[in-house]
Amino acid sequence: MSNTNWKQTLDRAALALGFGMMFGIIILGEKFRVQVGEAVEIMLGPLPEILPFHIMLFVMAAITGLYASLIQKYTMDWELMRRVQDQMKHFQQEFREAQVADNQAKLKKLEGQRSAMMEDQMKMSKQQFKPMAYISIISLPLFMWAYLFISQHPDPTLVFPFWGEKMLTGFAIGPIQYWIYWYFICSLPISQIIRKSLNIGGI
Repeated sequence: MSNTNWKQTLDRAALALGFGMMFGIIILGEKFRVQVGEAVEIMLGPLPEILPFHIMLFVMAAITGLYASLIQKYTMDWELMRRVQDQMKHFQQEFREAQVADNQAKLKKLEGQRSAMMEDQMKMSKQQFKPMAYISIISLPLFMWAYLFISQHPDPTLVFPFWGEKMLTGFAIGPIQYWIYWYFICSLPISQIIRKSLNIGGI
């Protein structure tokens, strides 16, 4: 089998695994989530006993942030995305100006350009959809482990600015528990630093 065929086979297998993971969590529900979490727990070994849970979440955010950024860097056409975004901004500006001036000829011309832009936007959407499957291979199992761990150890607390000490199983905003909130607090700056260092995004 040639290198190209191997790459295509691995690509299909990764996509099938990623989407299978996502659909399994949605369709199979609690039992599947627990099984995935238990499998990750075996791989992590004694690590959760060494590090506090909130530090584990920080490490998890760093791993998933790096992994997701690398996947996006090498599977997405960032030049296409920048071009589409620039075209859209320019189009919207011209469209507003034509509306204000009631320039029907310009509006008709712009409507003709809209279909071509929609094709580029569809390409961009497809590019964003594919990395999601790759990212889920790592991020979803780790998240399911965290979900399992917090359900088995509901006692961990963490001191948040302005809020004080909170149980990580408590609810921060609506249905979002504090441990999920803490994960996203860690994830956002880490992801931004990684993306900046890898020179991706910036659209």
